Amino acid sequence: MRPFLRPTTRTLLALACGASALALPLTAQACATCGCSLSTDAAMGYSASPGWRVNLQYDFINQNQLRSGTHAVSAASVAALNPDAGQEVEHDTINRYLTLGIGYSPSPEWNFNLQIPYIDRSHTTYGAATPDQLTPDNLSGATVSSLGDVKFIAAWQGLLPTHNLGFQLGVKLPTGRYGGPNADGTGVVGRDPVAFSRGPNAQQPSPGNLLDTSLQPGTGSTDLIVGAYAYQPISQNFDAFVNGQFQAAVAHRLNAPGADYRPGNLASLSFGLRYEAHPDWVPQLQVNLTHKSHDQGALADTADTAGTVAYLSPGLSVTVAKGWQAYGFVQLPVYSQLDGDQLFPRWTASLGISTAF
Repeated sequence: MRPFLRPTTRTLLALACGASALALPLTAQACATCGCSLSTDAAMGYSASPGWRVNLQYDFINQNQLRSGTHAVSAASVAALNPDAGQEVEHDTINRYLTLGIGYSPSPEWNFNLQIPYIDRSHTTYGAATPDQLTPDNLSGATVSSLGDVKFIAAWQGLLPTHNLGFQLGVKLPTGRYGGPNADGTGVVGRDPVAFSRGPNAQQPSPGNLLDTSLQPGTGSTDLIVGAYAYQPISQNFDAFVNGQFQAAVAHRLNAPGADYRPGNLASLSFGLRYEAHPDWVPQLQVNLTHKSHDQGALADTADTAGTVAYLSPGLSVTVAKGWQAYGFVQLPVYSQLDGDQLFPRWTASLGISTAF
């Protein structure tokens, strides 16, 4: 029995969010482009000043394009892979992330950051469809809204007297709701999402037909996070930055009954420029790169959960009041190399506001 929702969007979720290596690191779950890859510390401007920083960021990612390798594919071509028995054909996945970041720097050498994400996600699919079943009345789906996996990251930037080179060590905790169907589509760990049907011919929800494990708000794993970053003025008006991060599950539920799942490793690299001629409004340009390896376990859609993604991300930060900054970015995909058939966003958007005191 095949699961009702067996999305290949997992690889996409993780790659897109993986490149945010600093203030909002790796917001997404185990999918290649399902999250935000923006480097938030660069967006707000790096600082070695002691004190507190609170940041609230909203990310919108609408995965509504099927892709395989480096190119787009049609739903009909995916359905044609198994025209007699039917092939899983996804329609879209809409991701909304609201992340609260709380940072504290006791000195210019140290920074501690807590990230608390809330995830709202909806997914629709044609199910195991043949080419003649790709019609609106065959669509069904599920939505989930819940707290995600919390992250805590410590950064040390005491190697240089300028404090512009930093190293990170952190952990992602399994605080988000974790669940999904077993390998045979019949078991559940955690609470179910809300399932729905859009047409009379859609596959109807049942206790064994649930949102796939990799699209749940949590992964059920404890992950280790390591990273490094540097920033440097390169002229009177321009600052440059580069940061990288690696995240891997070090404890997971591979041996727990009905919970055979380990998210793939995630590596990210971001670099870019900030134009600092006007302190109250700063245009910026980032390049965000992410690579994710395959998920593992009986709950994993291993064939469709790896890939490499690159985004070009123009944006602007603005001082709205003393001690307050707002910023907005649009991420435009410029390259993707995805295993299998996966849903991919045509663009993503991020808005945020932060204060330091």
